[in-house]
Amino acid sequence: MKDWKNNALWLLSLLLLGYVFFFRGTADAGAKEAVKAGAKLVDVRTPQEYAAGHIEGAINIPVQELDARLSEFGPKDGVVVVYCRSGARSATAKSKLEAAGYKSVHNLGAMSNW
Repeated sequence: MKDWKNNALWLLSLLLLGYVFFFRGTADAGAKEAVKAGAKLVDVRTPQEYAAGHIEGAINIPVQELDARLSEFGPKDGVVVVYCRSGARSATAKSKLEAAGYKSVHNLGAMSNW
């Protein structure tokens, strides 16, 4: 019985560590500095989420509208920082922007990383 409890505790610890590295570790550490230097800050959540609270200075371009609103991101050699609630939508936005030719896209990940 004791071995089972030790193994379960070990497995739980590994899962927690994996969660922290996967979800929290995906944020771009340079995102905040990029915004301070003038990067465009984009909240890719829904308008309802944005209205409920957002980072000061951010514009709202939901990830599902991104392709149709690329012109709002400015020049492709400009710096862009994207964020969302958990980091999943901002990761998608980063990939889409890079595929569209944007050279410097930072993923803040979750808004809580600010």
